[in-house]
Amino acid sequence: MLLELARSRRVLFVGGKGGVGKTTVAAATALAMANEGRRVLLVSTDPAHNLGHLWGCEVGARVRRLAPNLDGLELDPEQTARAHLDEVGAALRRLMPEHLAGEVDKHMALSRDTPGMHEAALLERIAELVGGLDGGLDGGPDRDEGQGGHDLLVFDTAPSGHTARLMALPEMMSAWVDGMLHRQARSRHFGELLRGLGRDDSVGAQVLGKHPSGSAGEDAGDSRDDRIRGLLNRRRHRFEHLREVVGDRARTAFVIVLTAERLPVLETIELEAQLRRSKVAVGGLVVNKRSPTDAGDFLAGRARLEQAYIDELRAALPGLPLLQLPLLAGEPVGREALEAFAAGLA
Repeated sequence: MLLELARSRRVLFVGGKGGVGKTTVAAATALAMANEGRRVLLVSTDPAHNLGHLWGCEVGARVRRLAPNLDGLELDPEQTARAHLDEVGAALRRLMPEHLAGEVDKHMALSRDTPGMHEAALLERIAELVGGLDGGLDGGPDRDEGQGGHDLLVFDTAPSGHTARLMALPEMMSAWVDGMLHRQARSRHFGELLRGLGRDDSVGAQVLGKHPSGSAGEDAGDSRDDRIRGLLNRRRHRFEHLREVVGDRARTAFVIVLTAERLPVLETIELEAQLRRSKVAVGGLVVNKRSPTDAGDFLAGRARLEQAYIDELRAALPGLPLLQLPLLAGEPVGREALEAFAAGLA
């Protein structure tokens, strides 16, 4: 089920409660697709990164080759937010009048601790990656070498609540940018009205931050307005594209990984509802670490308890494909173990 989903999609999100095996499922799926000849980028958005532990190598914020056709990348929320704010601050300083540079710096310093900043920065990075499928990132010439040319993105996401908020952000950010564009257009119209009062109107000139005595200041203001509008339009298009891709069942699927226990099952039902409200389609469920029925009374009793929870899950989400994976004696670490694990994902 899972490999079939991945074969027909361009973007695959793997999410669920912490500790249920999301990273293992995501890594095994990505490796299986790479072995079939697809160019895959495996991306971790979970602050508690585990890709390096699985592959026995360091994986960080720059793309690393993990296997033929398979690259890995870990997005650290703190580092991503810091880089995002540095980029935004630099853009604002270029766009705003020089005498407001101090205010820009003060605003960016306060923004570092704003609730939701990490999610917004991660969303921006995810939008760049999704926008870069088959063509390199749209982030310009300083993008990491090797990040372009992938035809499948597999995201190993953070635990459920964080991921649900992240999936709701494209709609919110698009609306925010639209609001900024609307306010910028109203400000531009207000400026034109002020200029219509007369070129030597000192009050209007001060409000606009322009020179009251000549058109050079007006031209600079117009140019700055155009650059601001261009920047906002680029961001709007980026978020709209992400929203379009994530909401397209033909291109994107979200897979929820869980164990057959009470809390993971309840959290899965709630996560599916949250994703549905965000117009993100859940393509299937993966129940990991199923206890065997033929390995003693203790594990047989666990298996019966787990089956009751699976029945509850099927009743709550009857239309979703469900894949069950057995409890393993050890952890699948390294390429060979992940390939063996992937054999059960078909």
